[in-house]
This record gives sequence, C-alpha cells and structure tokens, in this order.
Amino acid sequence: MRITDRSDLWWKTAVVYCLDVETYMDWNDDGFGDFEGLAHRLDHLAELGVTCIWLMPFQPSPDRDDGYDITDFTGVDPRLGSLGDVGEFTRTARDRGMRVIIDFVMNHTSDRHPWFTAARRSRNSPYRDYYVWRDEPPAKQAATVFPGEEDSVWELDERSGQYYLHSFYRHQPDLNIANSAVRDEIAKTLGYWLELGISGFRVDAVPFLIEPPEGVDIGDPHEFLRDIRRFLQRRSSEAVLLGEVNLPYDQQLEFFGRPGDPPELTMQFDFLGMQALFLSLAREDARPLAKSLAERPVLEPEAQWANFVRNHDELTLDKLSDAERQEVFDAFAPEEWMRVYDRGIARRLPPMLDGDPRRIRMVYSLLFSLPGTPVLFYGEEIGMGENRDEGGRMTVRTPMQWTAGRNGGFSRAAPRRLAASAPDDGYAPEHVNVESQMHDPDSLLSIIRSFAVRYRSSPEIGWGRHEVLPSGQDAVLAHRITADVGHFVAVHNFAPTPTVVALELGPVPADSVLSDLFAVDTFELDERGRIDVHLDAYGYRWFRIVDPDDRRLT
Repeated sequence: MRITDRSDLWWKTAVVYCLDVETYMDWNDDGFGDFEGLAHRLDHLAELGVTCIWLMPFQPSPDRDDGYDITDFTGVDPRLGSLGDVGEFTRTARDRGMRVIIDFVMNHTSDRHPWFTAARRSRNSPYRDYYVWRDEPPAKQAATVFPGEEDSVWELDERSGQYYLHSFYRHQPDLNIANSAVRDEIAKTLGYWLELGISGFRVDAVPFLIEPPEGVDIGDPHEFLRDIRRFLQRRSSEAVLLGEVNLPYDQQLEFFGRPGDPPELTMQFDFLGMQALFLSLAREDARPLAKSLAERPVLEPEAQWANFVRNHDELTLDKLSDAERQEVFDAFAPEEWMRVYDRGIARRLPPMLDGDPRRIRMVYSLLFSLPGTPVLFYGEEIGMGENRDEGGRMTVRTPMQWTAGRNGGFSRAAPRRLAASAPDDGYAPEHVNVESQMHDPDSLLSIIRSFAVRYRSSPEIGWGRHEVLPSGQDAVLAHRITADVGHFVAVHNFAPTPTVVALELGPVPADSVLSDLFAVDTFELDERGRIDVHLDAYGYRWFRIVDPDDRRLT
C-alpha cells in the first residue's frame, strides 16, 4: 500500500495540539478563555504546524473536575461562547488547514446533569436505569481512580436509599452502557457534533466506557466500541477515535480491534512508551525507551500510535515497577507536592529537566521523530512551567502565556477573576511567552516549528515500518523508519557528554547518501550503509537515506 494511495487517512501524519478553551485566550476580558479568543490565535497554531486541534471539554459544567463533569453533552459553557461560536471556529480552523476533535466524556455525567437529577428523585424514574444502582456495594470493589481523594467507587444516595457507581469522583456518577437508551444518547451526541464540523473524538478512559456494570452480561463489551466506530464511519469517513487506553500493549491491541473483527479505535496514546521515556531520562540511558519501542506491536495501516510527552492529567508512571517509579520520582519529583495519587507527577517538562534547553529540545525531537502521530499540550511549544498553588493536576493547566504583560496577555481582567493563575517563578510570563520567542530563531518555539515542518515532510514517520538500530552505546537511541517513499533515520543522545556513534544501516542502493534534515550536509555511505555520527551532549540528528532516484528536497 503506497502512502499516496491513502491520503484520506489524514491523522497518520497530523500534528495534534491539545488545549483548554477556558485557559487559552480571553477575548471579552471576563477572566475565562473563549472561542472568540481561540479563533484569534489560529495564526499561532497554523504557524506552529498544527493540523489538528483537540479541545478539552467546553460543555456546561459545575467545573468541579475542570469541565469533565458535564451537565449538557450538546451545549457550550456560556462563559466560553455559544454553539454558533463553535461552528464558526471549526469552519475557520478548517480554512487554515486544521481539523478539530473534541473530548468525548460519556462514561459518566455530573451529578447535576438533568438525567441524574431525575434518576435520584424516584426509583421509578425513566432515567433511573441510565445509571448503576445497588442496594449494597459489592463485597469486592474496584480500586478508585483517585486514591487519597476517594475511598470507594460507590456512594449512598440518601434520598433513594441506594448506592450509585462512580469510577471517578463521587460527583460523577457512571452511565449504564448496558442500557440501550444510554447507547442511543451516546450515538446522538456523536452525530450532533459531527454535524457541527467536528472531525473526531478523544475518547476519555475507554476501558471504563465499555465496561458493563458488575453482574450484568452484555456479551462482548468491545461490540459497543465497534458500534461507535461503525456509526462514525457512516456519518463521516474522515472522523477519528483517539482513545485513552492505559493498558499493556497486548490489551491495547484489543481496543484497536481483533483480527477479523470490525475496527474499534483509530488511534491510541502510547502510555508505555511515554513512561519508558521518562525512565530513560532519569537514568540518562536510552535502553528503557528502546526496549518499549521494540515491544510496541505493529499495527494495521488504518491504525496509529499517538506519541506524547505531557498531557493535561498527571504524568502517570503506573506501568513502571515500584523501584523504577521511585527513580523517576527522585529525579523529577523530589518534593511531595510534585506527586499525585502515588503514581504520577504534576509538573511540566522544563522544570523537571531544570530548564536545560539541550535536554528539552532532545525530548521534543524524539516526540516528532518516533513512529506515530505527535500530540502537543498547549504551552509546550514555548516551555511553560507549572504553578504549584493550583494544586494536583491543575498545576499544569495554567493560562497560556502570550506576552510579558499583565496576566501574560491571556486576559485584561483583574487577576483574582482569572480561571487560573500563571506561575510566578522563572517560568512566569515575563520570562516565558510567545511574543518573545516568535521572532527568535534560537527559541524553543522556533525549534518546535522546525520539527513540525520536517515531520510533515517526512511521511514515513507516520506510515513506515520501525526498527531500533544497534548504537553500541547505552545512552544513544538510534531508530529507522522505512516506507515506500524512503528511509528516515534519527539518533538521540541521552547523556550529558558528546559522543560518536557507529551506525550500520544495512545494504543501500549504489551512490546513496545520508542527508541531514536540519543542515545542508550529506554523508557518503559504503555498501553496508556504515557511517560515524557525531552527537553533542543531549544531541539529536535526523537523516534521510537518499538514493539516486529520490527527488524530494532535503
């Protein structure tokens, strides 16, 4: 299958950018970001190389879980705008070459959702079975997702005298997916947003979404996910499902779809690769990441891995061993406030790496050069930090820093009225902002722009067959991605000392050269494809093997 034959799979070579409308850009100066402000910042995203914008929840919400506790799945928080604003924003983004996907959070609702309000009024309510109720909690309960904040996944509703299930917070009762009416509501909600121009959904906590209530047999729960995918394909051939599935690789494969079965998720985040990356950074040893990449399953062409460094939640380390997790904690979260739920880190990358620009750039070079689709969290492109005063997972969800001025250019409202506060340390807006970096060729913003450009001109990264190359050095990761358009090679040094790596790329066509993708430089290869590559401390190099028939610009 040639790459040019499957250009409709736009997400295979996308640059995804996640943001929270509430903290991105406030245009009406009420202290909260809004769709109008976001629309005025599309130039920034287009220049960055973003091709897909992922919006965190913007629906009406009591905001007890940063918008993930929704009271109306087809509405818009009036502080952020209107449905008309969403439609206008989506159209404008498409005009600039960017699709929009949104968070899909229908494994639970807010306890203030009209469905739940009606359900708790009476056991005979038609909405009662939209949720999961028991007279007594099961003797053996599932572990809570938020240890230290919740001690049970069952909560007594005193009015009706029964317990309801909440896999997350007690104010987020789980929907009952065994109920066909709930499934119909989910399908209607998906179709609704597709009609407004949305190109797909990031599906929150997928295993919790499809898990049937305890004691209820619904057959194969994956059939529900297959139904969702079939519905999407009927309504929109381009729509994607980007799934949050933090499970071992063999279990993740089931969520893409078993061989012979209809497909399920389009993309999944590589949580194991992310965790291995941070273990490699802590050890200054590339082998944990190399091992994870070597174990990552090969997918069908219509599926994809999504790579990320940071997201809006805690930087989870739950798949590392206790000893490995402690290594990462010791290196990057030595203080108690930096850790959450005994499994994760509530910090952004630059402070974790002590602001070392060499290491920060090396990490983002990895993000864009590893096989798959890169996903950025807003503010990563300028090296934003965290604000510990916001607490927990909110430390990394501070307002976008546009200028060195008041409130970082996010809003002209009084600071006390802001949705959140920017850090006041070395990562404060006066030190880290878009305006000061946008014309600086040596800034992180410029570097990440260049990564995005080179990634987009190297489709083999998203489409190709991956292999880890022997580097002969524990601190160096070398990998190659091969597709019908050519061969991409990247080398990364996790160590604080320069080095020379002897690479052997295997047989290559006669007169082939290795072209440096970030410099006007080529290197001759012998018949076995051997070459010595010089790397700076925490250095990186991207190459393309260019044979005499390759007519691409390098």
